[in-house]
Amino acid sequence: MWKKSFLVFLFSLSVQKAALDCKRMRKTNEFPSPNLHSKMSTVVRGQNVSLSCFSENTSRQITYSLFRGEKHLEIQDRKGEPMTLNLRISDAQDLGPYKCKAQVSNCFKYSREFNFIFVDPVTAPVLNISVIQTKTDQYIMLRCISFNGSLPINYTFFEKNITISPAISKDVREPAEFNLTNNNSGEGKEYKCEAKNTLPDHAKYSQPVTIPSTGGDSCPLCLQLLLPGLLLVLMVIILILALWMLPKYKARKAMKDNVPRDYGNRPMEIGIYANICENQAGEESVPGLEPKQSVPIAEHEACNDCKTRYVYSELIF
Repeated sequence: MWKKSFLVFLFSLSVQKAALDCKRMRKTNEFPSPNLHSKMSTVVRGQNVSLSCFSENTSRQITYSLFRGEKHLEIQDRKGEPMTLNLRISDAQDLGPYKCKAQVSNCFKYSREFNFIFVDPVTAPVLNISVIQTKTDQYIMLRCISFNGSLPINYTFFEKNITISPAISKDVREPAEFNLTNNNSGEGKEYKCEAKNTLPDHAKYSQPVTIPSTGGDSCPLCLQLLLPGLLLVLMVIILILALWMLPKYKARKAMKDNVPRDYGNRPMEIGIYANICENQAGEESVPGLEPKQSVPIAEHEACNDCKTRYVYSELIF
C-alpha cells in the first residue's frame, strides 16, 4: 500500500515540476510559439510545396505535430532542427489552413495558421505601340496587357534588354501605359514588355516590336497619311476616264452596226467598167486607165459589131 502511495507521490511531484517548468518557460519566453512557413504562398494546381515548422528553442527535444484544419497529418521529434513536410496542392482543400504544434513534456504551443493561395499564371502579354512623328522627335506610347492570369499583374517595359519603366501594377484587366520621347537619331528602336503576378518564376515577355529608323528630315508617317489620298485621286481619275470613253465607245459601236454588210450575193460596184471593141483599139486609151487582162465579167455581152475581149476598170477606194 505504501508503495502505491509513493508512486502517486512521485507522479504528482513530476507533474508539478513539469507545470513549474512550463510556467517558467512561458514567463521567460524560453519556449516561444513555433513558426510555420513555406517558401511560397501562391501556387498553381498540382504544385509540390514544403511546409516547415521550427521552434527557436534548440536545447530541448521538441515534438512537432502538423494539422490541416482538424486533421492530423504528421508528427516528428526534433532537436535543434525544423520539422519539414512535403505536400502536393491539387484542389481547394489542400490550400489549408495549416497549423503546427510544438510540445515539450506537457507544455505545448501552436503556430499561426498558414494558407496557400491558388494563382493562375499569366500568359505572354501583347505590346502595342503608337507613334506621333515630328521633324525632331518621336512621341511614343507603349501599351501592354496580358489577357490571362490572376490579378494583380505587374508590367515592366524594356528597350532591348534595358528597363525603361518602373513596375506598373494593374488590379483590373486593362493595359498598362508608358509614354516616352525619342529624338530622330536615325536608329531603329526595339521594345518589349514583361507581365508578372504574385506567382514566382512565371514571368512572361511579349514579342519585341521595332520602330523603323528615321532620319532628322524624314517623315515615316507621311506615306501612311498620303497613301489613302493618292488611292482616292487614282480612283477618281479612272472613273472620269471611264465616263468619258463610254459614250464614244457606244457611238462607235452603233455606227459599226449600221454599216450595210456585203454577203457576196451581188457584184460590188467600186469602179467604172467599160467594154472596148476592136474598132476602138487604135484610139487613145481612156486617161487614167491602163489595159489589163482580167477575168471577163460578162462573156456573152453584146457590143456594136464586136466581141468583148478586154475589160478596163478603175478601182476607187
